[in-house]
Amino acid sequence: MSKQEEKYNKRRLKSSYITSVISISLVLFMLGILGMIILHAQKISNQVKENIGFSIYMKEDVKEADIIRFQKSLDVSSFVKSTEYITKEKAASDLSKDLGEDFVNFLGYNPLSAKIDVRLNADYANNDSLTKIEKQITKNESVKEVYYQKSLVQVVNENIRRISLFILSFSTLLLIIAMALINNTIKLSVYSKRFLIKTMQLVGATQHFIRKPFIIKGIISGLYGALISIALLIGTLYLAQNNFPEIFNIQEIDLYLIVFGIVIFLGILFSWVSTFLAVRKYLNMKTDSLYY
Repeated sequence: MSKQEEKYNKRRLKSSYITSVISISLVLFMLGILGMIILHAQKISNQVKENIGFSIYMKEDVKEADIIRFQKSLDVSSFVKSTEYITKEKAASDLSKDLGEDFVNFLGYNPLSAKIDVRLNADYANNDSLTKIEKQITKNESVKEVYYQKSLVQVVNENIRRISLFILSFSTLLLIIAMALINNTIKLSVYSKRFLIKTMQLVGATQHFIRKPFIIKGIISGLYGALISIALLIGTLYLAQNNFPEIFNIQEIDLYLIVFGIVIFLGILFSWVSTFLAVRKYLNMKTDSLYY
């Protein structure tokens, strides 16, 4: 074999190895993104649910001091995330801005009532809990009405359940696809050395001796791919932190170490299993079959 051909083959093998590592890293990156979504699923769900709330409309003759006292009692309730007291004047001002005209001057009086907007803790953001809370609040003599959109609460909870089921199904599917892609990538890498495997076998090398360098190289490829994917995940995490700071917090280092650890483990495991199976295939293959 000429030096030029030897250089060409070395370059091709090196290119194949780099392609293999990049392919593994991209697959692991997608798994890492999915892992972050799954670990943050509860937080995202809570974030959505905590935007659900209701308005408590107060009676006309209730003094502001009594309303503020009532608001403080709500703040210490287990079902309350936050409250906001909106006076009659502020409610009228907000509605005038939405309508684009001063309806108070037109009517000659302010028909709106003072109210307290309540945001719920996630565990209570369902119709059953809201019904109980409504009964409890309406017992207060200062309360005129409790208003919330029952259909919206139901839709939000149903959509969260559907999304959770979809994420679970998609996770399983992506995991299977990831295993298949890494397996095919490593198979192609081992395929280029099938004649070397058979030659070593023919001269008396044991299967363990032949398999060992391939498995070591496969594990190293998986490790390199995992490290590259972790670097990509860190970059993605910083972008997510800038855009969704209430969900993705870079201070939660323990959470992300779990994801990074899983990525490294899967990279090594998939590479080891795929390399083992690929080498075994060519060890058990007849010499004539290597040409097909």
